[in-house]
Amino acid sequence: MKQGLSLRVSQHLALTPQLQQSIRLLQLSTLELSQEVDQMLDENPFLELAEEHAEREDFGLAQTDTPVSEGDREAEYAATPMADMGSATVTSTSTDEDNAPLGGDEGIDWDGDGSTDMAPDDGEWGVDAKARSNNLNGDEDKDATELARTQESLQAFLHRQALGLRLSAEDRAALRFLIESLNDDGYLDEPLEELARTLNPADDEELHELVHHFSVALGLLHSLEPVGVGARGLAECLRLQISALLQNAELDWDDRAVLEVALHICQQPMELLARRDIKRLVQLGVGSDALVREAIAVIARLEPKPGRRFVDVERNIVVPDVLVTQVSNPNKAAQVKFRVMLNPEVMPRLKVHDIYANVLRNHRGGRDSASHAALQQRLQEARWFIKNIQQRFDTILRVSTAIVERQKSFFTHGELAMRPLVLREIADELGLHESTISRVTTAKYMATPFGTFELKYFFGSGLGTESGGNASSTAVRALIKQFIGAESAKKPLSDNQISEMLKEQGIECARRTVAKYREGLKIAPASLRKAL
Repeated sequence: MKQGLSLRVSQHLALTPQLQQSIRLLQLSTLELSQEVDQMLDENPFLELAEEHAEREDFGLAQTDTPVSEGDREAEYAATPMADMGSATVTSTSTDEDNAPLGGDEGIDWDGDGSTDMAPDDGEWGVDAKARSNNLNGDEDKDATELARTQESLQAFLHRQALGLRLSAEDRAALRFLIESLNDDGYLDEPLEELARTLNPADDEELHELVHHFSVALGLLHSLEPVGVGARGLAECLRLQISALLQNAELDWDDRAVLEVALHICQQPMELLARRDIKRLVQLGVGSDALVREAIAVIARLEPKPGRRFVDVERNIVVPDVLVTQVSNPNKAAQVKFRVMLNPEVMPRLKVHDIYANVLRNHRGGRDSASHAALQQRLQEARWFIKNIQQRFDTILRVSTAIVERQKSFFTHGELAMRPLVLREIADELGLHESTISRVTTAKYMATPFGTFELKYFFGSGLGTESGGNASSTAVRALIKQFIGAESAKKPLSDNQISEMLKEQGIECARRTVAKYREGLKIAPASLRKAL
């Protein structure tokens, strides 16, 4: 094998650190960007927030330096009650001393002598000061909104009920263990024997004893509110609720018969109940056709997840990145215009720390050149970061403006007027790559007159129409939802019927496509939407 040297010319694309940071910032959501900004503020000393100082209030700290006139002083002295005359006299004397010129050693010692806590009540000097609190528990950090959001958990609710039961120490401990083992829906996922094994029993006899205590505790748990808590499955949860209804002594014979049929249905495979297979249930001897229908209607009103109302659902408020508002045109009343602007609440106001940058600029060529070069690099990173954030928001604004221009009919008439739009159209119009448009439209939200939507919501494929045009898939989904919302509960529309209705509207949509869109809208099929 002969060795040799050869020269070859090739081209490749190298992503600079600045470009990599720009791409990464572009695909971040608002929350992720805020976290990134906080991290950069902690790491880079040359980066700081550009604080906007509010205007000084007319009545505020500036008014404290204004001397009190003699007339106001006399009026205040006359209005002072006799009980407070001594204190008022002291105040007046100190005021006279304050108005006198101060010498070099006659200034007021604002730090005090250490004998008294100097904490003036500045509650009236603006909204930033804490208001007086009347909380008896001394917890002044919780406001009324936070206290209102406090929600009792399922475990706390059950523990509070267990306090009223007279139990032995072992049974109370077993009941407490089962309560803590419940999931968010109120179900007991693991078998009692598996729960007992987690306590590492010494032998089989101790294991059987633990299972016995858990069995007793499970019966006690089933007697607590909400009814159905502690069930090992959906069937047991429904049976517990039906059994609780049967304990009502005021039930008449007909209602009791329906509940007994419902209890018998819950003892059958749950697939029959899910499919509402009334014919098969009648064949199994559950009851007559009429009783089975009434029993299924009763079961449908039960709670399949007893712990659902105790779950503290975190409500994530979507903060829009772009705001779209309608602007009236005085010259042309019929022409509607929309203004697209960035949300100032999500835009971080950053700047380079001027003092640190000037110090670094004035100490060039110092003794420690390596440290100077490292600091210079940090300064350049701060400038790049500010520039990339500005470029990120500029790109979002450009893409949003192009979307609003293309989907102007949506902002006027709603989602039924949505037109087909793909990423390539916006990319060609703005001179960007499709991947850039995809990053911009992911996890970015726009506030419109019809609600807040993700930017990706305005993109959709097109379906052919009889006129040769295209209809947006988003508009077709909205039309399907409208058809199903107006259907008869006794005769719901099948996917084939919805397909025919769309054809009457001039939209070619196959039955399988209708089923796909319906499932995407989380709408059950016609057999499950039918009212019994």
